[in-house]
Amino acid sequence: MKKIAVAICFIIVFMAWNFPTQYPTGDSILQKIDENIGSDNKISQGKMIVHGRRGSRTIESKSWIQGDEKSFTEYLAPPREAGTKMLKLADELWTYSPSTDRIIRISGHMLRQSVMGSDLSYEDMMEDRKLWDDYSAEVVEEETYQDRPCWVLMLVSKHGNIAYHSRKIWVDKERFVSLREERYARSGKLIKTTQVNSVRRVENRWFPFEMVFKDELKTGKGTEFILVSVEFNADIPEHVFSKASLR
Repeated sequence: MKKIAVAICFIIVFMAWNFPTQYPTGDSILQKIDENIGSDNKISQGKMIVHGRRGSRTIESKSWIQGDEKSFTEYLAPPREAGTKMLKLADELWTYSPSTDRIIRISGHMLRQSVMGSDLSYEDMMEDRKLWDDYSAEVVEEETYQDRPCWVLMLVSKHGNIAYHSRKIWVDKERFVSLREERYARSGKLIKTTQVNSVRRVENRWFPFEMVFKDELKTGKGTEFILVSVEFNADIPEHVFSKASLR
């Protein structure tokens, strides 16, 4: 019996060496992430808590999003920020400030600037495209993160005009939500991190509700984003996505 047990152990070890764990393809995981969080139209309301050197402040906003080409955001609070609006049409972005009553087109190096002192840039705010469209992916390992079994993926951009050349993401195996993300420059320098602290099921899909964004090039505790409500496949009038709506 002892010889049989030893033989069985040897076979198991041999098979582990010669038949390594088969991971799903990185592209198939990206497609499931995109299917999980994507929608034709969506209306969401949330609040952003910016932790600065002199304290924290909360900014509330409402957004209307159509596919990955159009989005409109209006800031609701505090009074200093209320009435500020942002409009994205494809690769173009405009902002409106009620204090100056001016519409400004954000382009070039201005896209890398912080939005209202947060850890998010205008480039980050414009990123609505599907990951699968912009990145090729490879599963590099399995890891437990926040007590959830995850696939760890390395993403490399397919295009030269992407804000982040590469990313490392921890994807919940069951819910197909990215729970942690590291964003890198072409040089390999870590630029930003994202951590998802709360995930909820909405309309038969899993969606992140509480996140922390951190600009690794700045000091501070990062910026929290809390999603208050979200409606998928919402009916949005076309006039919302026009420059006239900014005023």
